[in-house]
Amino acid sequence: MQITLESVEKVMELTGVGYEAAKEALVKADGDVDEAVKLISPEEKNDDKIKETIEKLKEKVKEGNVDKILISKDGETVLKIPVNVGIIGGIIGVAAAPWAFIAATLATIGFGCRIEIVKKDGTTDEII
Repeated sequence: MQITLESVEKVMELTGVGYEAAKEALVKADGDVDEAVKLISPEEKNDDKIKETIEKLKEKVKEGNVDKILISKDGETVLKIPVNVGIIGGIIGVAAAPWAFIAATLATIGFGCRIEIVKKDGTTDEII
């Protein structure tokens, strides 16, 4: 059983999971890339995508100038979070930071959704 960096990267590319999940699947599949891809569950793929999306959102908020986060599906807004309200709520303990709500929404509605950052000047950046 030989697991190379190239095979780990191939599994990561084909499934969208992180390094650890790809390597673990390859170990279970005795280094067979195709078998490793089959072993990775759809839930694992979605979990990594959700984590990656949340990290992108956090980076955008840290950059500043973000007014709110919009999550929509099929043209209908599912969740609208004013960034300052979510952060203040997280600080005083009334609610978790907006990331928990966003992750829950993504997990519930899947990835047929669109996430946008609305800046203070009214412009938007699409995350996914």
